[in-house]
Amino acid sequence: MKLSAFGQKFAGQSGIVSLMEDLGTALSDNPDILFMGGGNPARIKPVEDIFRQRLQAILDDPDKCHGLLGTYQAHQGDKAFMEQVADFLNRQFGWNLSWRNIAVSNGSQPAFFVLYNMFAGQMADGSQRTIHLPLAPEYLGYADAGLSDDFYTATRPTIEYLDDNLFKYHVDFSKLKLGDSTGALCVSRPTNPTGNVLTDDEVEHLDAMAKAADIPLIIDGAYGLPFPGIIFTDARPLWNDNIVLMLSLSKLGLPGARTGIIVAREEIINAFANATTIVNLSCGTLGPALMKGFFEGDEFLDMCRTHITPFYRDRAMAATQWCREDMQGLPFHIHKPEGAIFLWLWFEGLPITSQELYERLKTRGVLIIPGQNFFVGLRDDWRHKHECIRMSYAQDEKTVREGIRIIAEEVRSLYETEA
Repeated sequence: MKLSAFGQKFAGQSGIVSLMEDLGTALSDNPDILFMGGGNPARIKPVEDIFRQRLQAILDDPDKCHGLLGTYQAHQGDKAFMEQVADFLNRQFGWNLSWRNIAVSNGSQPAFFVLYNMFAGQMADGSQRTIHLPLAPEYLGYADAGLSDDFYTATRPTIEYLDDNLFKYHVDFSKLKLGDSTGALCVSRPTNPTGNVLTDDEVEHLDAMAKAADIPLIIDGAYGLPFPGIIFTDARPLWNDNIVLMLSLSKLGLPGARTGIIVAREEIINAFANATTIVNLSCGTLGPALMKGFFEGDEFLDMCRTHITPFYRDRAMAATQWCREDMQGLPFHIHKPEGAIFLWLWFEGLPITSQELYERLKTRGVLIIPGQNFFVGLRDDWRHKHECIRMSYAQDEKTVREGIRIIAEEVRSLYETEA
């Protein structure tokens, strides 16, 4: 089979493809494996009940059911849904949005593919531009989205040591330099994989740098504000006409609906809608159908504040304490859990790489994600990259508790063997 350059890059093996294949194989080979590696949201019964009731109401209405199953969305998305999203954001934050500032996509991943390649790669004048990640580690799913090689650059963070085995990454503005080759800045907030929440000052500083360089700042808010609100520290969302804010319905409990929401100035929305029409033709109907009308009152935010945020906050605190108990005496650190659905564990001086630890844990029936995959765009040989793992705490309590126990036991044996 003769493939184009595109075919060779995207039809071949990549980090995210290999990882997803490995996760799928592990689950099929061992259905009882303690699955702590994926990004699936937790099953929160009151939230599931709400969505089931909303879906049933649609199915019971012939016109709504036809709208769900029998029609295409407009290329930018359902106008009524986008108007509700714009009105919701205006009420919450005083922004001046209209439906023309909103677009809908089939999840965040294809949206990032289009946006990144709009702003970076080979430019019309023949030059090359990159997406810069001001703080690595960052989301693994970004890594292979570029159409060209060397698509990302990144800045190594500073590390603040905190009490109680905690630490926190910060953007190192003394090292963050933007040049003519930078096409956009991108951060996730809260950050996948670490649960880090960039401070308001950090976000405002990045926004000012992006404006000065005449490039957009892309903020991935899939876990954060205003929804689903999986954030445990003081933070406020920021938007202006130089910011592209990415939102998602996945972590509300709707990953199967594959619905992303893009908030940006009209020029960017128009370009995005045209490009994504070529790739996807139309976005799916399920997410907008379930959420239409939900943005109009307080019920939606009540669901987030009453059920989603407390669940993850309590589970994050519990999982952190379980790590402290089981890993006592080990040279371990936990990134301060400020949001998202993961713990980021750093084993300082780990005798083997995180990839090797991943393989060893898999044989013991525990699936985590090795850390080096998340240092997208950071090409230096930093040992820290190979000392970290990402662990989800969204599974049931018994799974998380047992998984932490096995991780601690395996890591302890490594340090004892080296000694």
